[in-house]
Amino acid sequence: MRDITIHITDRQGITKDIEVPPDIDLNLMELAKANDLPVEGTCGGMALCASCHMYIESDHKLHPPSYDEVVMLDQAFYVESNSRLGCQIRINKELDGLRVTLAPVAG
Repeated sequence: MRDITIHITDRQGITKDIEVPPDIDLNLMELAKANDLPVEGTCGGMALCASCHMYIESDHKLHPPSYDEVVMLDQAFYVESNSRLGCQIRINKELDGLRVTLAPVAG
């Protein structure tokens, strides 16, 4: 299986192109943290904190957000129509070429 590429833009506008195997069994929050991007993931991926809030910039078809994700985004800052929690998006081959931008942090 060939690697896929995920493009993550940090809060300073710098894009990091990350190549991973599609069966890596990580979510976008874990991938960002593993590549030293400033994502906290305070709740450990439980959709309880929104510290992994990202904007989906490409036209990839993602599974719809869960009820818990919608509730958490409703309480987050800087939410846009393309907002998602990185912890709720598992890496898979369909995400090849995905482009995301880290949302600003409050404060």
